[in-house]
Amino acid sequence: MSVHRARTAAFAAVLTAAALSLTACGSAGSSAKSGDTAGGKNAKTATSVADFGGMDALVAAAKKEGKLHVITLPRDWANYGKLMDDFKAKYGIEIEDENPDGSSQDEINAVTSRKGQDRAPDVVDLGSAFALSAAKQGLLAPYKVTDFDKIPATMKDADGRHYNDYGGYMSIGCDAKKVSVCPKTFADLLKPDYKGMVALNGNPTKAGAAFGAVYAAALANGGSLDNIQPGIDFFGKVKQAGNFNPVEVTPATIEKGETPISIDWSYLNAGYADKFKDKGLDWQVAIPSDGSYAQYYNQAINKDAPHPAAARLWEEYLYSAQGQNGFLGGYATPALFDAMKTAGTLDTAAAAKLPPVEKPFTTFPTQDQTDAAKKTVTENWAKAIAG
Repeated sequence: MSVHRARTAAFAAVLTAAALSLTACGSAGSSAKSGDTAGGKNAKTATSVADFGGMDALVAAAKKEGKLHVITLPRDWANYGKLMDDFKAKYGIEIEDENPDGSSQDEINAVTSRKGQDRAPDVVDLGSAFALSAAKQGLLAPYKVTDFDKIPATMKDADGRHYNDYGGYMSIGCDAKKVSVCPKTFADLLKPDYKGMVALNGNPTKAGAAFGAVYAAALANGGSLDNIQPGIDFFGKVKQAGNFNPVEVTPATIEKGETPISIDWSYLNAGYADKFKDKGLDWQVAIPSDGSYAQYYNQAINKDAPHPAAARLWEEYLYSAQGQNGFLGGYATPALFDAMKTAGTLDTAAAAKLPPVEKPFTTFPTQDQTDAAKKTVTENWAKAIAG
């Protein structure tokens, strides 16, 4: 894969700090009649596994459909490649991953433009702002996975239309073989050593990762969740210093040495460290103490999913211990981190590999704060980095 999706979104609810406790340590149609389960019930209206008569019946209904249509899931994003492979191996259900390099808005557009079509996505993985928007538009099906009650209340829609799945911190990745001293803070990025090196994963007016980078930079430079402008101004200074690199960060640009310093989610940067180790690339990761910022993404089911049973089985899988530990294996903090730790089902070895965080992020922006920040970025970003 050479390009990451520009997933536009930010948090819209206050989340528990423990959930991100990264402290130092075109498809084919369904083979089954749409909506019918093995027991004759309508899968499209099922709100829990109990509506199928139990997990065995849900599995049978999903296998009868035979396919799951997902969208914008890069294989190297939060370990989604392994998660999709394991789901297929476990249930024998084919997965079509369309447009893996797309955006959250692309997902919503596909849901709305393909309503009633077999090509519509069954499930979506959205940033919080987009999950809330999709719910308001009536696009999402209410469904509560088996462990729904274990997901913290601040991390889910009470009706089960969407819920957090995995998250991470904004981080600084650095090619230690091309950079003499890797930056550890946002303040470091203004040093003259980093001419043309500092890159983002996309444009913050469209990409969630880049938007998160600007929010983190704002917090590092006297801004707040109510004031993202200092983050925009900061990257303007990075540009003025000659350090800003307009190339969008991807695995390919990192491997080629085109983006030696990347401001991106911790699970992506940590994954690159593993991915390129055997190729001789020393990719180091730091979570800046002067701009600690974190975010979750959200799972949701298309209300008009062409494979409604498979969609619900996918959610059950992702929120099982296997699925949640799958995210953790990709350096992302799963929503059920605390519940699994208490139950003794957490992959402690994987948890120990999470990048250390000096200052955990504990208060997340509200929907109003997010909307205001996005408006400010949209209006002022291009002007800040022009020239």
